[in-house]
Amino acid sequence: MQHWKIILTYDGTPFHGWQIQPGLPTVQGTLAHAIAHVTGETVLPQGSGRTDTGVHALAQVATFPLAAPIPGPNLHRALNRALPSSIRILTVSPVPPGFHARHSALRKTYEYRIFPRTAPSQPVDPAAAQNTADRICSPMLAPFVWDCPWPLDLGRMQHAAPHILGEHDFTSFAASDPDLTTRTSTPDPDPDPDLDQKKDAIRFISESTWQQKDELFLYRVTGSGFLHHMVRNLVGTFVDIGAGRLSPDAISSILAARNRSAAGPTAPARGLFLVSVDYPAVGDLS
Repeated sequence: MQHWKIILTYDGTPFHGWQIQPGLPTVQGTLAHAIAHVTGETVLPQGSGRTDTGVHALAQVATFPLAAPIPGPNLHRALNRALPSSIRILTVSPVPPGFHARHSALRKTYEYRIFPRTAPSQPVDPAAAQNTADRICSPMLAPFVWDCPWPLDLGRMQHAAPHILGEHDFTSFAASDPDLTTRTSTPDPDPDPDLDQKKDAIRFISESTWQQKDELFLYRVTGSGFLHHMVRNLVGTFVDIGAGRLSPDAISSILAARNRSAAGPTAPARGLFLVSVDYPAVGDLS
């Protein structure tokens, strides 16, 4: 058996998340169907993480074994021909049997994109903003950003972002009732520990920053792992801070509360992107 690692990008809009679900279009299910079409083999590719409905990926990683002696470049071309245009394979490479897309991952990076209705170059004054015409979010951009209706102070959000750096218990930012639609109706042979926050909600965050780029507000976060809805709950809380509903220094008390109700709302899925996944050297896994 040859073990393969692929890096793929996808528009999550038409899919009910990564994980295969009976009767619903998912990225994992669509990829498995394409592999079967190309090779005649039935395999379930394992992803680095299980993105939710509507979440996108710039560089998701998946692994799977194949018995067919197909060269990597041929497999790459054939899979892209078999897949819908919403999913593209970027690279295909052989890996040792010990490499696993999720279990071997060291850290992941996500990015969240916000389209602020009030132009970022304008000073944020909620009272004055009521007399200012909102910017219009293009329908070409709307599926990939949060078209946020409130005036936001980027400086307040930038001040708050570093408060989550380091190791913390992120119970306050985890989904209080994990979405059952992310799970199949049959037992999962390879459960994702990031979805089981009841056991351990401690994660290490090495990057947490807000910046303005091309009239968007971008949040970038890198960590050892992320609980269900954790990034979207962080963004919703930072937006509450940017809108003046919370203090920029509130993050520490929210973390200490270990209660989902202490944090802000869950940001929409459409603004979230899985950017990259880091691994140890392949030689260390052989």
